[in-house]
Amino acid sequence: MAAATPDDLFRHLDSLGIAHETVWHPPVFTVAESRALRGSLPGGHSKNLFLKNKKGQLWLVTAAEDAAVDLKLLPKTLEAGRLSFGKPELLLEVLGVEPGSVTPFALINDPDHRVTFALDSRLAAMEPLNFHPLTNCATTAIGAADFHKFLAASGHVPIDLTFSAIGEPQA
Repeated sequence: MAAATPDDLFRHLDSLGIAHETVWHPPVFTVAESRALRGSLPGGHSKNLFLKNKKGQLWLVTAAEDAAVDLKLLPKTLEAGRLSFGKPELLLEVLGVEPGSVTPFALINDPDHRVTFALDSRLAAMEPLNFHPLTNCATTAIGAADFHKFLAASGHVPIDLTFSAIGEPQA
């Protein structure tokens, strides 16, 4: 099955009755580049980590862009064993996106639920939520409740995590 395109994603959101707004921009590869290019887009913005363990289990961790994600503590929290970043080929195979375009919207490309999704509760409470629409050349905003509707339609039930903001005491 071919990976969904941004237009496929937008049609899917429309079919679910989810309002969305997309801003197109030059490609961004880091949170810093995203902040510089997006201007004043309101709401929550994310960092996304595609991870795997030695058993081949896969995770997508989506956190607020300012989250202090401790990669030494995360495996214990997820009960995952040692984690490493998934290779670009695996990312493309499983979620249908390239590095730099990792997004929870890519769960649309995981009908077999190979990926376990973990969501930062601080981000989930922000309004609206902004994610790449399967490409790092755009940012798509949707409401927080609508994001959960998208997740439910994908069959991915998020693991609830809470990350402190960088510089704040760990929760």
